[in-house]
Amino acid sequence: MHLRLAFLGHRILTRSSIFTRSSRHLACGCSSTLSPRVDGFALFRMFIFTSVQHRRVSDPDDPASLMKEDGVNVCSQLWVQSFREPDETVTNLTTYLRRFELWVLAYQKVCADETGAYMPRNAIQRSALEDLLALRNAVLDNRFKWGARLQFFIKSPKDKTDYESLSKRKMRAVLTTTQPTPFQDRIVQEVLFMILEPIYEARFSQKSFAFRPGRTVHTVIRVIRRSFAGYLWYIKGDLSTILDGMKVGMVISALMRDVRDKKVIDLIKAALVTPVITTPPGLGEKKKTKKRKYQKKRVLAEDEPKPDPYWLETFFGFAPEEAEKVPSWGHCGILSPLLANVCLDELDRWMEGKIEEFYRPSKSDVLWNNPEGEVEQGNTSWPEFVPTSGPDKTRKIDYIRYGGHILIGVRGPRADAATLRKQLIEFCDQKYLLKLDNESLPIEHITKGILFLDHVLCRRVVYPTLRYTATGGKIISEKGVGTLLSVTASLKQCIKQFRKLHFLKGDRDPDPQPCFRMFHATQAHTNAQMNKFLSTMVEWYRYADNRKKVVNFCSYIVRGSLAKLYAAKYKLRSRAKVYKIGSRTLSRPLKEKKGQSPEYYDLLRMGLAESIDGLMYTRMSLVPETDYTIFPIGWRPDHEKALLEYIRLEDPKTVEEQRSCLREQGLVSPQDYISMLVWNYKRSANMVDQPTIINGGNNTESGKQLLFGQSNKNTFETTRDEEESEERCHVAQV
Repeated sequence: MHLRLAFLGHRILTRSSIFTRSSRHLACGCSSTLSPRVDGFALFRMFIFTSVQHRRVSDPDDPASLMKEDGVNVCSQLWVQSFREPDETVTNLTTYLRRFELWVLAYQKVCADETGAYMPRNAIQRSALEDLLALRNAVLDNRFKWGARLQFFIKSPKDKTDYESLSKRKMRAVLTTTQPTPFQDRIVQEVLFMILEPIYEARFSQKSFAFRPGRTVHTVIRVIRRSFAGYLWYIKGDLSTILDGMKVGMVISALMRDVRDKKVIDLIKAALVTPVITTPPGLGEKKKTKKRKYQKKRVLAEDEPKPDPYWLETFFGFAPEEAEKVPSWGHCGILSPLLANVCLDELDRWMEGKIEEFYRPSKSDVLWNNPEGEVEQGNTSWPEFVPTSGPDKTRKIDYIRYGGHILIGVRGPRADAATLRKQLIEFCDQKYLLKLDNESLPIEHITKGILFLDHVLCRRVVYPTLRYTATGGKIISEKGVGTLLSVTASLKQCIKQFRKLHFLKGDRDPDPQPCFRMFHATQAHTNAQMNKFLSTMVEWYRYADNRKKVVNFCSYIVRGSLAKLYAAKYKLRSRAKVYKIGSRTLSRPLKEKKGQSPEYYDLLRMGLAESIDGLMYTRMSLVPETDYTIFPIGWRPDHEKALLEYIRLEDPKTVEEQRSCLREQGLVSPQDYISMLVWNYKRSANMVDQPTIINGGNNTESGKQLLFGQSNKNTFETTRDEEESEERCHVAQV
């Protein structure tokens, strides 16, 4: 029996194609020495050895072998490298395009947007990883086509359609009508965005704030309050037609100023050139169908993302005009805002040059009298004042851009503003082929009020008393003239947005309208939704001078709208009866004429009627004060601060400077303290008697002296008394 088993193993090992030559030689050698009395365990060990040796051979096309590092770590390295060398032309982006970790990270992000839930890397199926690898190889081999409708390298986890079995009619509809962006296109867009964003974020001007991480509308308002005080003339420009689209050659030339990678440039060029298939005007009309008397509610699937809540949709309706338009160029998707900023960055750099050119300092100016124009001798934000303009004052301009809208402040005569406007028109015509005129770039005085991002910039003249010490020690007190820059929320724009959302009607005397969309919701749910909306409005008007007034007005409109809704729902005829039953904040449960409302019957029976939250900010005293926190000069977002600090600490010069500073101040770093402690312990361990250390306090003190005494003589010779050494040791421990 043993002999038959040995011959069978020999035949399998020599004829099988899965084993290597070394394993075959081992098998043949072993089989020649086998005898019927030899235990079969040796043959079993040989099988295990050969199988393990075969598994160790790595497959280059295996997705698991390509994920050697975390994708977030790869992105972090790219951010650090870009901020360390912001002016260097990038030529090796294809190496990042080959990193499979970035493709997996992009797949996770797109799946989160698609399904509404984050998918960990260990939860991704192997078939999805293989399809993702096929997509990466197709992009690298120039086999990928933007906007594919029927042939996909990878599909969404939600897409269960079998495109091979579609009928001709459905296939024609897929090929000729507007369809959502393919799942594989979104993955490629995400990978390109992760590669290009850190490169251009390190190069963008500090004067642009739209479509960039860490820079919001609030940042723009705080910058305006900080830097635009004292300007008399303002130029508002609407360049949003650039966001609708630009010529492909202009976009590619703007990209190639900093990126010279052919693979990435060709991908973006193909995305811009490939036409987007949309539904023809006549084919989109659907036949009229009779509505059912009772519409059934659609039940969402488990993996289907929930729609935005009502309060969030309402707040999105309050988006200012400057933030409504988001660029969408060809098949670029999320790359479109980044490409728009790349093209408009040339305008930002040109305006920075004009700021230096127009700066003419005056020694008699209080704030801006530095020849370089970078250092200010005071704070131009609230509540300090800025001297008014005049022939003996400094001439200065400033600039800010949010998306396709620009705001320029001019401190000086109107002729300077007119000259700058003329040069700006010529620059836009030459660079962007954009025809502008004086009407599209109006020059307005600060006294008329400048509307920007739904906030009004206006001026208040003040006459403060200036007290200063003259030569000889004489204190002089005289009247001065200055201006306060007031940034207030536009109540007119607020009414306009509420009217657009059908919350009110009328302009001069706005009348709230019932919010019938929440008719079938419970009172607790409706109040909770509106409280979230009001808390969001409080945050939106955080930096407005009239924050209390405008938020109280929003609360009045919402409260009146809900009162009319409840009056119609519970048949109470008027808002007065609703307020009488439900209180001013609508926190009490309302009743119908014929008994109790069914949705609150259980709450009333269990005594949970007080759980209904009342409306917030029904009184002006409940609204928080305006945030007047001083905005620092040279502000940067938190992630850029962390990057610059990390780069600075990595520099060997910084480490040497810190060590020299510690030596000058007589301090000890924690690392040096630990190394000194370990070294002294190693040198003195043989000299210390352990039983004597365990016993009384005197022996412990002698042990400490053995551990620390010798290092104090060698490394801290500058110490003269015991008190200084104790303080230094305490600082080192901290």
